[in-house]
Amino acid sequence: QVQLVESGGGLVQAGGSLRLSCAASGTIFSINVMGWYRQVPGKQRELVAGITSRGRANYSDFVKGRFTISRDNAKNTVYLQMNSLKPEDSAVYYCSADVQQHALGDRNGYWGQGTQVTVSS
Repeated sequence: QVQLVESGGGLVQAGGSLRLSCAASGTIFSINVMGWYRQVPGKQRELVAGITSRGRANYSDFVKGRFTISRDNAKNTVYLQMNSLKPEDSAVYYCSADVQQHALGDRNGYWGQGTQVTVSS
């Protein structure tokens, strides 16, 4: 199995910064795309940013210029540096990973348990 464990959430004032981390562990041959999503109560989970194993990143418009996604392939870890945080960024942030567990196996998607980010005004 594969586990994704997030850390780094918390409470911060508007304009502040937080850095989220997500480490994947278990039986892993390779990880293609890793990403961050967020969800608030009553709304669908939405993509924040994603990054390929080669480091190609994409961002949703609402975080461009403020958030930066990065990854350490040797550690199977993805990061999300969040700057200039706004109250509307408050949400549960989830890590995702597209994992191939064996050389000839299929890829499957996995989710972390989520970490709460709260931005006060």
